[in-house]
Amino acid sequence: MCPMNQKKLKIWIEGKLYRWKKADIHVLTHTFHYGGGVFEGIRFYDTSRGPAVFRLKEHIDRLFYSASCLEMKIPYSRKDIDAAIYSVIAKNKLKSGYIRPIAYYGSEHMGIHPQGLKVHLAIAAWPWGAYLGTEPVKTLISSYIRIHPKSTHADAKICGHYVNSILASMEAVKKGCQEAILLDYKGNVAEGPGENIFIVKNGILITPPPGNILKGITRASVFDIAADIGIKVIEKKITVSALMAADEAFYTGTAAQISAIKSVNGKKIGSGKIGLYTEKMATIFNEIVHGRNRKYQKWLTYLK
Repeated sequence: MCPMNQKKLKIWIEGKLYRWKKADIHVLTHTFHYGGGVFEGIRFYDTSRGPAVFRLKEHIDRLFYSASCLEMKIPYSRKDIDAAIYSVIAKNKLKSGYIRPIAYYGSEHMGIHPQGLKVHLAIAAWPWGAYLGTEPVKTLISSYIRIHPKSTHADAKICGHYVNSILASMEAVKKGCQEAILLDYKGNVAEGPGENIFIVKNGILITPPPGNILKGITRASVFDIAADIGIKVIEKKITVSALMAADEAFYTGTAAQISAIKSVNGKKIGSGKIGLYTEKMATIFNEIVHGRNRKYQKWLTYLK
């Protein structure tokens, strides 16, 4: 989705703010060629106390974890990055939206190994609504499988991983769906191109275990919310037949938030409408991110 009023937005790069069209990198930037960069997707929401970033600490912790998987040393502290995020939101006068920090290797030399390359950091923010819309989405089980866990660090947000997601997403859209579902190398449900997935069966939330998925922050939030309201959540392998027989299914993710799944490969999941448990989780999540649930204030970082 293209941010509105691009010309008015500024992007933070290496401690300076640049106009949107001036936020450039060199054509021989290593990450641009080989995918060896890391990023985060973070949302901030309009609240009665002003803009609030959702689970900022967890996102920045994951940014540093992802960087460590590439032996990439980000030349800024967590406090530096927090301050830069506040600056980007404030300078752009945004009330709510999406934040994209990205750490990438420079253009000092070409070649696969990044030894000797400078690590850069950029942070952009823009208004962004519901990534998958507000209605349940039609999905397709992709012919592309999720990256094998022994071929990479599957739980890191590494730029190059998302070629896998691009292929699955394009395939789904080409076949009239809004999103894809990727299976793992054993044929079990893994995740969406940019989302984790849950199914609901007999009042229990079920989601694939770690190992072949991104351990999403919204996913983890669902565990906590469900526990607080007495809904059981279990991690276990989900077969395609179990997915098809689910009472409900939904995606979770920073961009997707909590998005109901209408159908898989043309077959309705449950009634094909937003299910009781999906709606309950989405409603509580919405209250939390907008600062209307006091118990979860710890998940919100208000602008200073």
